[in-house]
Amino acid sequence: MPEFPFDWVDAFTDRAFGGNGCAVVHGGAVLDAESCMAYVRETSLVECTFTGPSDVADLRVRYFLASREIPFAGHPTIATVSALRARGMFSGDRIVLETGAGPVAVECRDDLIIMDQVAPQFGQMVDPAYVAAAIGLTPEDFLAPPQLVSTGLPFCVTVLRDKDALRRAQIASDALARLCASLGHDGTDLLEPFLVTLGGETAGGDTFSRLLLAPPSPPEDPFTGSATGAMAAYLWHHGLMAKDSFVAEQGHWMGRPGQALVTRLGPVTAMTGVRVAGSACRVMSGIVQFPDVI
Repeated sequence: MPEFPFDWVDAFTDRAFGGNGCAVVHGGAVLDAESCMAYVRETSLVECTFTGPSDVADLRVRYFLASREIPFAGHPTIATVSALRARGMFSGDRIVLETGAGPVAVECRDDLIIMDQVAPQFGQMVDPAYVAAAIGLTPEDFLAPPQLVSTGLPFCVTVLRDKDALRRAQIASDALARLCASLGHDGTDLLEPFLVTLGGETAGGDTFSRLLLAPPSPPEDPFTGSATGAMAAYLWHHGLMAKDSFVAEQGHWMGRPGQALVTRLGPVTAMTGVRVAGSACRVMSGIVQFPDVI
């Protein structure tokens, strides 16, 4: 029965049990997808990572939800680098990760872990009626039209008028399936809208967001680093954020407050990437055993 060391790390927080947790399985990239997904379900986390050697970067990282492998994810990237640092598995202040979305450079600066997400890709504008139905709101609750945006992983970025609308949002499974079908996604590749309001939950924040999830994932993601990059690109692209760098907040209503410092790379008209920085805290470590199915 193969064994792998793991670290459980809370990302986008400087204290245990804040932000968003991720279990990092060192050397686990050799595992088959079913074993990885079973592990995610066992942890009840939204995502976990599995690392291994790379021919094109310093390290390969595979990202898994409970239902599928995804090319990239933000908070697991922060968690993975934090776990590697804690174990002394790389030296210096910079590491390049091989991900399904391409190489991702990560810098360590004091207590911050800084990742550069790829240049944003702005996809189709999404029918507000489909999005509104999927989250139990109406198009009148929207401040701007929803749009697919990716800085490594696509999200349907949806800007709401106020926090009242953000609180009222809830996933409607059948309507979410119709939204995903309209965007060419099947039932195994859900695309839950990333909801954001202007203005933080604390005095230090500039935005506040939620990502409601459908089964088999937990009901809500405490902090979503990849979506934060896509959201920031959307705000700059549509003239809704004047600052070149701002503080994004998420998770406070779940009792897991998280913050990220988000910075635009390049001019608004030709962004070369989005820099997302946050702290992390290792909360437990151990050994995980997998059935002999590698």
